[in-house]
Amino acid sequence: MPCGPGCLVTYAHSVVSLLRAVRGQSKKVFVLDLDNTLWGGEVGELGPGGIRIGQGSGEGEAFLAFQQYLKEIKERGVLLAVCSKNDAEKAREPFEKRSDMILKLSDISCFVANWENKPANIVAIARQLNLKLESFVMIDDRSAERAMVRRLLPEVAVPDLPEDPAGYIQSVALHRYAETVSFTREDVSRSRYYAENARRTEMLDRSSDIDSFLASLQMQMSVQPVNQLNLERATQLINKSNQFNLTTRRYTQAQIQEMGESTGWLTLTFSLHDNLGDNGLISVLLLRRQDDALVIDTWVMSCRVLQRGVEQFVRNELVRIARKQAYCRIRGTYSPTAKNAMVKDLLPSLGFEPAGRDEAQSHWSLPVTDALVPLPHHIATGPSHV
Repeated sequence: MPCGPGCLVTYAHSVVSLLRAVRGQSKKVFVLDLDNTLWGGEVGELGPGGIRIGQGSGEGEAFLAFQQYLKEIKERGVLLAVCSKNDAEKAREPFEKRSDMILKLSDISCFVANWENKPANIVAIARQLNLKLESFVMIDDRSAERAMVRRLLPEVAVPDLPEDPAGYIQSVALHRYAETVSFTREDVSRSRYYAENARRTEMLDRSSDIDSFLASLQMQMSVQPVNQLNLERATQLINKSNQFNLTTRRYTQAQIQEMGESTGWLTLTFSLHDNLGDNGLISVLLLRRQDDALVIDTWVMSCRVLQRGVEQFVRNELVRIARKQAYCRIRGTYSPTAKNAMVKDLLPSLGFEPAGRDEAQSHWSLPVTDALVPLPHHIATGPSHV
């Protein structure tokens, strides 16, 4: 045994947490209550000056330490969202008016404060962030709210909190929700990415013409092979993506680096920028060179950029490369899992034709002919080295 019997449960929990991180199953969002969770007292009754937080009292310092813990979690790539039963204006005041608050509004990717029930609000937050409920953790001091979310949204993780805020950090940290095995520039910027994406969603909701809206974003895509600068992020995206993932194959960083250096493989990464900000590296393709075809072994994409024309851009880029390198067709496979139903019809929607089935898998082929026309989108090509 690697340790004494008394430590085996903790040891096993640590190993499982790391395995979940490797498989992309760490939690992605902490949904936070406000009153008596981030500070002491009710801001609606006491005002921002009357809530208890900061130096000078044990209770205030405990809430300050908990905010610092959450800030560190956020800086490791976990999104923070607010779900509070409060008037929205009053709920924002401590973030805007208290200089001793560790967390700022800029740290919050989605802020919901109203008098609706919390399960409904959490579903709305998940929809806005375009993330599955199973990637959420709800942190709330009230046992009744925790019980309601556990019953109505069993996919959401809901840790118990003690009455004393000094125990909040230990109660949340022992679950190792945010375990990670790698850390990239995109992790640091993830909260900003989602906040900018929420602005895009609001703009889209106000727009009556989707094409005009997408054109107004002035999107630009950079296409690069896997290299030393993007290897870690590409590996992370491949191993964490479950929804937009055609085959759900997982590879180590060393394996992906070997593919990038092999003449038998073509690796592509896609990074998107628009006039609202940088989306970072949002898609990776690993393609095998096989006779007269490019075979899509892996195609993953961040769900943050769905319905922006990225799929059409990628298809056009594949056709361009295939023509340039004299390949006659592009082949792909869809392997269904419990989580990737969203890409079930991806290949046929991009013009691929049926090419047989193998057990649960479906195979598709796109002949690269002179008659094949580009699919429409609103993304310009930026720096490209493929």
